Amino acid sequence: MHGLLIIDKPAGPTSHDVVARVRRALRTKRVGHTGTLDPLATGVLPLVVGSATRLASLLSGADKEYVATIRLGGVTDTYDAAGLDGPPPETPAGIDAVAVDAALHQFRGTFQQVPPAFSAKKIGGVPAYKLARRQAPVQPAAVEVTVRDLTLEHYAEGLARVRVTVSAGFYVRSLAHDLGQRLGCGAYLETLRRVAVGSYREDSASPLDDVEGEGAGAASRIIPMEHLLPEIPAVVLNDRAARRATHGNEVMSEDVTAAGPFGCAKYRLLDSSGRLIAIAEARPGGLLHPVTVLV
Repeated sequence: MHGLLIIDKPAGPTSHDVVARVRRALRTKRVGHTGTLDPLATGVLPLVVGSATRLASLLSGADKEYVATIRLGGVTDTYDAAGLDGPPPETPAGIDAVAVDAALHQFRGTFQQVPPAFSAKKIGGVPAYKLARRQAPVQPAAVEVTVRDLTLEHYAEGLARVRVTVSAGFYVRSLAHDLGQRLGCGAYLETLRRVAVGSYREDSASPLDDVEGEGAGAASRIIPMEHLLPEIPAVVLNDRAARRATHGNEVMSEDVTAAGPFGCAKYRLLDSSGRLIAIAEARPGGLLHPVTVLV
């Protein structure tokens, strides 16, 4: 059991809850995630299993696509419906789809975004949400993010549905809050569904209940490591070099029996059977230095 398991997360549990439930189902402790979803959010949650846990940092940088509904007319401290105290706000007057779409324009492209106070961003080594719960002053540092696509799909009676494709580290809750500030009426995130992480879309995700029902048999749903990170070129090593790589030793270009494009910063190292054994960085002199050994 080594690879990627794509879960369709339901609303309610945290991402850590999902990891714990999958660990019990697969009967293995070696399960992790590549980026969290808030408890109210649903959708694509890739989990790394077995040796693939060592690839989590490489997999977490993929773009994400979301479908979100944003409620105009009020604000919450969490920037989403979880922080709502009382009934939903009344529909703000004088705002139509044209106004919402015009306000969204400033959130396309690359810009600095301030994460919500109730987030996992650390301030002085402490997660911001812990400080916020203590009612301590919280101001997470702004982070550079990129919005590659942002479309208003529908607006009516104070509720905007948007589809957004973003870089890693983007908070849709902050988008909702900042949109409300821009429109002058306040806003918060009402629902959120992640429909894609990188090339993995919701139609390839497994419902959590199905995985739990299958137990260890759900291992058949795991995407093998050899299919991961296709954007990193692969090279095939001879047997001598493969043994060196599994011990973290550098290999030379003459040890490569089949190679992808040259001049790249990173390479996937495969043995003669096609098994992924390491991720390596290119070094001067044609050397490949394994930085993540997987066997």
